[in-house]
Amino acid sequence: MTMPEPRLTSLAHGGGCGCKLAPAVLRDILKGMPAAAPFANLMVGIETSDDAAVWRLNDQQALVATTDFFMPVVDDPFHFGQIAATNALSDVYAMGGTPIFALAIVGMPVNVLSTKTIGRILEGGASVCAAAGIPVAGGHSIDSVEPIYGLVALGLVHPDHVLTNRGARAGDVLILTKALGVGVLSAAFKQARLDAAGYAALIASTTQLNAVGAKLAGMAGVQAVTDVTGFGLLGHALEMARGAGLTVELTAAPPLLAEVEALAVDGVRTGASGRNWASYGAGIDLPAGIEDWRRDLLTDPQTSGGLLIAVAADKAEAVLALVREAGFSRAAAVGRVVEGPPRVRVVA
Repeated sequence: MTMPEPRLTSLAHGGGCGCKLAPAVLRDILKGMPAAAPFANLMVGIETSDDAAVWRLNDQQALVATTDFFMPVVDDPFHFGQIAATNALSDVYAMGGTPIFALAIVGMPVNVLSTKTIGRILEGGASVCAAAGIPVAGGHSIDSVEPIYGLVALGLVHPDHVLTNRGARAGDVLILTKALGVGVLSAAFKQARLDAAGYAALIASTTQLNAVGAKLAGMAGVQAVTDVTGFGLLGHALEMARGAGLTVELTAAPPLLAEVEALAVDGVRTGASGRNWASYGAGIDLPAGIEDWRRDLLTDPQTSGGLLIAVAADKAEAVLALVREAGFSRAAAVGRVVEGPPRVRVVA
């Protein structure tokens, strides 16, 4: 008699972008790295914690290169593959790039999971790449204690149109393309507290490609872009503030996915939310009396989250319209960039 396979999420100590090292831990690790030699063609490296590396190929093309992988955030293997691939491609789009091909990163407990299950994970990832118009052209696989899947993603962008997280200017409006709450929904799923509608919202958000990022490249008024993933909205906004040397103001009530507020009020959290706050809370100013659950939603890790776009105020409506026409119906202005020290200020 064949024994049933375990739930994918039961095989991992964490899931999705909640697996990322806490910002403070990552900074501590990287501070000991020797400074890289200067390379004239390296347009974007690790200096401002941007979403991908960018290498100038010639006057018309720059290569965008990134990698992203994690443990399961859901149990359905096809959905897991879709989410991981969508998340990896997001970094290319966040730089204004258009993906050209991907390589698969596969680590699986082959004595625990069937080849059918593992195959479905890869099929899910390949389906997203097909939707993005690119092939999975190769990759690497290992026998791993925990299931891991993701991509190396490569893309192209014009060197003059590279989008980074450091170009925001005072007066810019901040637009967020996806509603928040993926971490809360994934935690509720693991606790068997997520209903069918909540699960549908989780999958719909995490498998929506941020392809609109390629359309933002070279668009008038778009100053800076980053995708909101494992460090939460506050963490990635803080990176944007530090990159620009300015203050970012954010609303305390950004758009939320279905059921997220009720679950958060009821105490559903991810461990990464608390780790995020412990790592960068010193750089955040909160309004007096803000509820803990609302603060935790602002640090909630977003697996395959939306784009955070800094755009000149007179172009904000045009950019917001473009984003909504691209299928991001919950896109909204969530803050602005102002003069001041590189911090994030949350306003009621």
